Amino acid sequence: MTTLEFILKNYKNFNARATRDATLAYWRHVEAGGKMFWAVAGAMSSAQLGITLAPAIRAGLIHGMSVTGANLEESLFRLVAHKEYKDFPDYRYFSKADDTRILNDRMRRVTDTSIPEDEAFRVVEKIVVPMWKKADETGARRFWHEYFYDIVQAVDPEQYEGDPEECWLLAAARANLPIVVPGHEDSTFGNIFASHVKLGECSASIAKSGIEYMTDFYDRYQELAEGAGVGFFQIGGGIAGDFPICVVPSIKYDLEQEAKPWAYFCQISDSTTSYGSYSGATPNEKITWDKLTEDTPMFVIESDATIVAPLVLSALLECKADPAAANKLIQAAGF
Repeated sequence: MTTLEFILKNYKNFNARATRDATLAYWRHVEAGGKMFWAVAGAMSSAQLGITLAPAIRAGLIHGMSVTGANLEESLFRLVAHKEYKDFPDYRYFSKADDTRILNDRMRRVTDTSIPEDEAFRVVEKIVVPMWKKADETGARRFWHEYFYDIVQAVDPEQYEGDPEECWLLAAARANLPIVVPGHEDSTFGNIFASHVKLGECSASIAKSGIEYMTDFYDRYQELAEGAGVGFFQIGGGIAGDFPICVVPSIKYDLEQEAKPWAYFCQISDSTTSYGSYSGATPNEKITWDKLTEDTPMFVIESDATIVAPLVLSALLECKADPAAANKLIQAAGF
């Protein structure tokens, strides 16, 4: 049974139904020539979402991304230091002393796994710091992701510890995928960059700002929205999602230009709806901010993205690989 068959047969109600309907609407959108923009928060790269995210980028199922600085760098860490990661399946039962031992082992725990400082942070630091210093010497100014696009393609394949086919950053760099990295200062390498600025080794201006990301994204959005429009697929909440989805009302009200609304919306989140919680707000609220319309296909999947996103992507990859067979299955299931 394929993943698509499994979803069609078993996902009938509640969050399962939302997962099924969001997947089918996604497929119909891209099959009709539409684009899809992903916003990725949380620790998805450490959780190895790249296993399905990278193939989806290569297959043309993802056309732009907004990611946290952490997700950007952690995809690279998985590529160069995968074998040095340690997993902690019993993390729920850890004491403060247990986590102190992890610290002393120079590991940085992320829920049930950990990032090795020496094999990840310090290896990448040796590549990126000369890039920053050269940019400072030449007066070059670049977006944060552009440095990482260069880094991931500069790594010698002999240094790979992870499967390069599962590195979404490498797939995105090779495709030159449009990316925004809002709040990149809030990441390990954002901190490392700040330290080199503080020490006078390079200027903060070599990394373009979040405002410059938005001014560039105005144009990228209009390009993506041509034709059948661009949808918004969001994992988690926070700035990774909040920043790019605002581009539509900003174009309309601030630039006073025409802009298509987002053509699709889906959020996978375990944040429950609550007063003032943007991450837990229902999509309807976004209508009032002129980001979505009452006709926009909207889905909220209240579940763990590490479970849901690989299922959705696997089904979509099957659809992309054999559209005729996929559409026949979908039609036979009554959709």
